[in-house]
Amino acid sequence: MARRLGWSEEQLGHLAEYAGRADFTAREKVALRFAERVTTDSNHVDEELWADLRRHFDEGEVVELAAVIGLFNYFNRFNNALQMEPTK
Repeated sequence: MARRLGWSEEQLGHLAEYAGRADFTAREKVALRFAERVTTDSNHVDEELWADLRRHFDEGEVVELAAVIGLFNYFNRFNNALQMEPTK
């Protein structure tokens, strides 16, 4: 999906280091930070992250981000529990 949206192979290869990379936009970095937080500790999305989200996304986009992140977390856990390999 990321490739279809125009992400380069280099960006995908360095996704884990997005925060310190210049080839990710500020908007992409905020979305990735939000995805990390929702995935690892969704009870603690702090005010700084909310402020950054509001600077780069409108309310509908934040809801859409949260929904997509939540769905992908669900599918990953579902697949892991059933030891299923995602389709290519």
